[in-house]
Amino acid sequence: MQLFYNSEISTETKQITFDKIESKHIVRVLRKNENDVLKITNGKGFLFDAKITFASDKKCMADIISFEEKPKPWKYYLHIAIAPTKLNDRIEWFLEKATEIGIDEITPIICNNSERRVVKLERFDKIIQSAMKQSLKFTLPKLNAPIKFSEFIKQNLDGNVCIAHCEEQDKNLLQSVVKPSEKTTILIGPEGDFSSEEIKKSLEKDFTPISLGESRLRTETAGLVAVNTVSFINQ
Repeated sequence: MQLFYNSEISTETKQITFDKIESKHIVRVLRKNENDVLKITNGKGFLFDAKITFASDKKCMADIISFEEKPKPWKYYLHIAIAPTKLNDRIEWFLEKATEIGIDEITPIICNNSERRVVKLERFDKIIQSAMKQSLKFTLPKLNAPIKFSEFIKQNLDGNVCIAHCEEQDKNLLQSVVKPSEKTTILIGPEGDFSSEEIKKSLEKDFTPISLGESRLRTETAGLVAVNTVSFINQ
């Protein structure tokens, strides 16, 4: 299935007009013609069938002919708050793979040891959209604006809230903390780990300290291990 994404479509939409870039892709690259049917999601749990009524590489139009609700296949809610990596391609790899596996919300957090403090949300969003389409999912993960660690932990975070860090202290493995079908927020630190001050403040807020195993992991690897572990627990 070739899946397209358009956030503006709703169950009330009758017709859709694709922008020039998407029109060119549909007509020239995919060689779609009038009366061909396209599969489109709005990233909100719906799949639409749309029949092309006007096929031009500058302006492609289609009529919505049917739709169906497509609930996400996992019952849990996973929020990963992760420090952007120094090299963009590493955090982008995490975004792509986490979306393919299954994630609900992502927040870039700026920490004391963060080497990257500027985040290009538009680029991140495009990567998430592409991964959603490629993996044939119909719910787009929520991407939040970057926030300082100190501000993030002040929020009223419900559910199971965990922080993965490398300091020597009592920690449980993530798989022994997470339970099926629950809401979980997991904080993943930068390359230099969370600072001792940040860890202390998180524990004062009753965050659960967790371990992701014996290996020392890169930020993006730690994030993906967390996503995959929660997914596996919910199988």
